[in-house]
Amino acid sequence: MSILQIASLLIVLAGAFGAINYLFLRLPSAIGILVVALATSFAVIATDALFPILTVEEQIRAQVLELEFSEALLEGMLGLLLFAGALHVKLSDLRKAWLVIFLMATIGVGVSTAIVGVGFSWITGMPLIVALVFGALISPTDPVAVLGVLREADLPKSLETKIAGESLFNDGVGYVVFLVLVGFAFPTGGGHGANLADAGVLFIQEALGGAILGLVLGWLTFRVMRQIDDYSLEVLITLGLAFGGYELAVWLHVSAPIMAVCAGLLIGDIGSKHGMSQETRQYVEAFWKLVDEILNAVLFLMIGFEVFAIAFEVDFLIAGFMAIGLALVARLAAVAVPVLILKPFRTFSRGVIPIMTWGGLKGGISVALALSLPDSEWKPLILTVTYIVVIFSIIVQGLTVTRLAERVGRAPELPND
Repeated sequence: MSILQIASLLIVLAGAFGAINYLFLRLPSAIGILVVALATSFAVIATDALFPILTVEEQIRAQVLELEFSEALLEGMLGLLLFAGALHVKLSDLRKAWLVIFLMATIGVGVSTAIVGVGFSWITGMPLIVALVFGALISPTDPVAVLGVLREADLPKSLETKIAGESLFNDGVGYVVFLVLVGFAFPTGGGHGANLADAGVLFIQEALGGAILGLVLGWLTFRVMRQIDDYSLEVLITLGLAFGGYELAVWLHVSAPIMAVCAGLLIGDIGSKHGMSQETRQYVEAFWKLVDEILNAVLFLMIGFEVFAIAFEVDFLIAGFMAIGLALVARLAAVAVPVLILKPFRTFSRGVIPIMTWGGLKGGISVALALSLPDSEWKPLILTVTYIVVIFSIIVQGLTVTRLAERVGRAPELPND
């Protein structure tokens, strides 16, 4: 199938499954599409098991593997999704919570990676360095899933900013940590940073380079948009920034996710206030909201179909269900450590630890990173376990976090939060 045919099929299926969800399930849009896609996938697998002569599952599995989910997300959709998400987070809100967001996106990711890695190595007998790779890919929260849930929940503004800001930045940091650890675990498999010095240089180059590139490109785009008063052209310019900036970051070997977040933050705040007319601002926000919704639907549809790429072995499934608890414990530590460090110096919203722990959803990025691993004896296990954790996170946590927030998070804003 050509790229256009694949894109057309995904859009058609996303629309059809979205309609089924709207008419019958009434779940949040993206989660509903995922549930319908999963149900369809399992129905195909069951049909093929009952009537092996049809070989439907085999044909679909071949198409799913041909789709290259990892490349489609990491080198295509992710830049647009992160840029769209960052556009709606204000720098003024981030400044108030920058320290806790920074600690959760750095120390938190490191603590979570270590806990998951050690625990997973103990559960499976996997070499520790390979288990740490799994820890790195499963630790970051997925901004696509998290921001989708935030639209449904009515959280205090300060808490919403922490959750959104952390999910945007820990994604980029987690990706860099993943690249570094892959270099140690698979030195001949296309990894980076085979020693500590290379790893340190790579981390600085990716993280700092991505931030600088995003701010520079965002500032240049803002200066150009100040000279223009044509909403259609300005929408096109922001689209060019998201697409072109992401590809430039990949070419320069700096963190493309961090670039997209920094550029989106600058355009969404400074660019929106000082570089756009009221009409342009409305069109830009409406356009990127629509892009976000469409790509969200397609991404969750693709996650549902990735079930054809995993191995259903009993040992893998048991490890996957054990990894759900391990990931939640690691997420609790990733949230609690920064909060407890800062608690003597500032106050926090009620329920910040349980809400941010349960609301730290995993998503397509973790699946894409697992798929991008070099072929090895451990890759099928890592992919299956990652998929189980992600599905549990999106469906179970995603459908219940709003209820949790209503129960423990309803309190007035605190002055220092």
